[in-house]
Amino acid sequence: DAQESRGLGDVYKRQDQRHNMFRPEEILILTGPPGSGKTTAGNLITQLPGCPKVHLHADDFWRFIKAGSIPPWQSEAHTQNATVIEVLANAAAGYAGGGCFVLVDGIIGPWFLDAFRSLDVAPHYIVLRPDLAEAIRRCQERGGDTLSDPVPISALHRQFGNLGALEHHALSVTGLSVGQTCDAIGRAVESGRFRLNGSDRA
Repeated sequence: DAQESRGLGDVYKRQDQRHNMFRPEEILILTGPPGSGKTTAGNLITQLPGCPKVHLHADDFWRFIKAGSIPPWQSEAHTQNATVIEVLANAAAGYAGGGCFVLVDGIIGPWFLDAFRSLDVAPHYIVLRPDLAEAIRRCQERGGDTLSDPVPISALHRQFGNLGALEHHALSVTGLSVGQTCDAIGRAVESGRFRLNGSDRA
């Protein structure tokens, strides 16, 4: 859409200045509550010039399961969810090993990080954090069959609002444009401060 096209133009301009933001053989886990802008940012960042870039949308990995799929928020979905995250982490590692920058976008809370901790490369882990009203507004504006109910949006917003030992992985995006959000993500990756390490245990 027009907003995304403008955002891409802004990011291209910034990428000219910071061409080493998104490097090959690296993995970025970009997460946050619904309405935080992670998928929009992921789409834009992985279209930038430079090294090959891969956008892995985590929701797609759940949709690959047809018969027997269990809604991932149900308690009985634990084994299924662990399998999906393991497959997702291995896919990210495979692309990174092939020389790509890999962006994993989805609801990847601290409870899902063990599969990524076991990879040979330490991923960047960034939790986008809009304010609640902005997140709800974004979800309701995008329409379609996406989540728009304020109740689960608020619940997920609360979960990502209390990261414990991972609090320094939060990146405020309240009031930022698409281009500004992508720029903030790029600077965060470039800094190296958002990499997962052994002390990052929620």
